[in-house]
Amino acid sequence: MSIDLLFLNNKAMEAVGVNQMDLAIADVKEAYMLDKHGDVINPGKCVLRWGKTIEDENVLGRINAMPGYIGGTYHMAGIKWIGSGPMNYKKSLPRASVTIILNDPDTKLPVCIADGTAISTVRTGASGGVAIELLAKSNASVMTICGAGAQAHTQLEAAVIARPTINTVYVYDIRMENADRFISINKERYPQIKFIATADVEAATKQSDIIDCVTLATEPFIKGAWLKKGALVMNMSDYEVDSECVIRADKVVVDFWESVKHRMISTVALMWKSGAFKDEDIHAELSDILLGLKTPRENDDEIIYFNAVGAGILDIAVATRCYKAALEKGKGVCVPFWE
Repeated sequence: MSIDLLFLNNKAMEAVGVNQMDLAIADVKEAYMLDKHGDVINPGKCVLRWGKTIEDENVLGRINAMPGYIGGTYHMAGIKWIGSGPMNYKKSLPRASVTIILNDPDTKLPVCIADGTAISTVRTGASGGVAIELLAKSNASVMTICGAGAQAHTQLEAAVIARPTINTVYVYDIRMENADRFISINKERYPQIKFIATADVEAATKQSDIIDCVTLATEPFIKGAWLKKGALVMNMSDYEVDSECVIRADKVVVDFWESVKHRMISTVALMWKSGAFKDEDIHAELSDILLGLKTPRENDDEIIYFNAVGAGILDIAVATRCYKAALEKGKGVCVPFWE
């Protein structure tokens, strides 16, 4: 018996819709709800770190292994293998590179190897979009994006889908040239938005309805004292916001609380470790709100803190959709895996 394996490179993935944010948002929502229903296997991340501290990791890099199984209409197992080389920019290489392997959940044999780099940025953007849909003011108009790398583009794309009322975006990055480059790319895509590169993150934060942080920060640079009434602060990556952002929040929402604690890199996780935050202080996971078990934003004065850590099942959901589309459209390269 022979077994074939479908290989999907970045171009094949583009051809089958990996960059369609509306579809990714639908995938991510479904994955969250399937997780709450118990129709997933989500072991969490295994982190292969270089160095001994967060500071080391943010220079020397890491590789994360994120296995999982997702049921429902997806019915697929797999693993995301993502390398992060923070110094890759010196070699004109992307910081993140992702390989996804999909396995038949019945035979356990691999059926697809796919480039997952776009999936990783799109599904994280989609998670941010779901959070904005549920937690931002309905008429949110001013947004600050902190960190103008690859992830910022999909965060913006999903934010505009969730809140088309956004008309002003401040862009903050420790390298102003990154902010300028981000704006030059997006000002034509979103002519309705006024983009402002800024080095004054305090002033931008004080005006913003949404503060979206996608950085490698090892020390907080967003202060809770700056948050205005109704602000949604999104701690999407590392140690980006101070504890006052959590303390002032009327609601603290996460994607996967146990995974947040396991990763132990975000503000709320570090507060939990020190005893300054307790399990019962969590208002909800996103899935609780999507399923109507907990409330979303209830008024325009609430300050809400959101933290996402991600999970392999999100990538597997998007990858499975793309894999099925590739089979239908005849995309990719079929190679013999077992002869």
